Amino acid sequence: MAKYTITLIPGDGIGPEVSLAAKRCIEATGVDIRWEEFIAGEAAIKKFGTPLPDDVIASIRKNKVAIKGPIVTPVGTGFRSVNVQLRHALDLYICLRPARSMEGVSAAFKNIDLVIVRENSEDLYMGIEFQEGSPDAAKVIETINALSPKKIREDSGISIKPISKFATRRIVKFAFEYALKNGRKKVTAVHKANIMKHTDGLFLAVAREVAQEYAGKVEFGDAIVDNLSMQLVTKPQNFDVLVLPNLYGDIISDLCAGLVGGLGVAPGANLGDGIALFEPVHGSAPKYTGMNKVNPTATILSGVMMLRYLGEMKAADKLEGAVKEVIREGRYVTYDLKKDRNDPTAASTSGMADAIIKKMKG
Repeated sequence: MAKYTITLIPGDGIGPEVSLAAKRCIEATGVDIRWEEFIAGEAAIKKFGTPLPDDVIASIRKNKVAIKGPIVTPVGTGFRSVNVQLRHALDLYICLRPARSMEGVSAAFKNIDLVIVRENSEDLYMGIEFQEGSPDAAKVIETINALSPKKIREDSGISIKPISKFATRRIVKFAFEYALKNGRKKVTAVHKANIMKHTDGLFLAVAREVAQEYAGKVEFGDAIVDNLSMQLVTKPQNFDVLVLPNLYGDIISDLCAGLVGGLGVAPGANLGDGIALFEPVHGSAPKYTGMNKVNPTATILSGVMMLRYLGEMKAADKLEGAVKEVIREGRYVTYDLKKDRNDPTAASTSGMADAIIKKMKG
């Protein structure tokens, strides 16, 4: 019997290719895993008529650990983000996204080591929306206009931004606990409390309360999100662990990925109480589907995070070390990691995975 049973969701577009590369690399560490594979997203719609079949959620609930490739999210219309649905269905309220420099990856800065802790359950991503012109939107607009001196135009679409004490407290506590366990020195709460006083203002007030519990153990600061954005591209070394509401966390985590070379090297984890889903930060890149050319690093490093979550530290260190060495050498890497993106010696997705596996067997 396998030591672990893990749910695997290959994803859309390039998802199956990078997921297979990560699966092969994880297996090559020697950790005993049985995979339960399920489709979600566009492939699931074609087969089952829904982007997120119940069996997928049931499998993750049972196994407690899952890893997935990117899944397409239609822009403006179409089905609601499967990523958001999974986070809400499983109460994966923590989104953890490290951004660390790696030798061999072209980037504007060196020696970056940031951790983004994003609240996953609330804010504008909660999905409480009312379509322009709908009867429900008209009711919401009428109610708000009766309560507020500031009036909403009748032809507006509405999105609601809830921020609660409960969700803020648990995400900020996680950020401080993460800092303590991982030897981090400072937690910075990111907000727009100068403008949104009853939502971001609440987030900041609760963050300050939680920070009092860690006084003398972990330094605390706060930053207005627009000012933080400027500071991150001028002096990112001034920051350590960032804790943010949902929307800002999504945006700032991509910005931080850009600081260390792009989304191709940006892993991520969605965590709840006793349950975890690992995934790369990047999207499904449908134009590259089936070309076996995209960078699998972000998905493989998400697998490294998964191994650490499972307590398989030696396996995680071995896989991460192999990834770093292959990238440092720069020989068997995908086109985006080459100095010249048109370099004919660029490795395929599977070829880079082969090199990482060979390095581990070394």
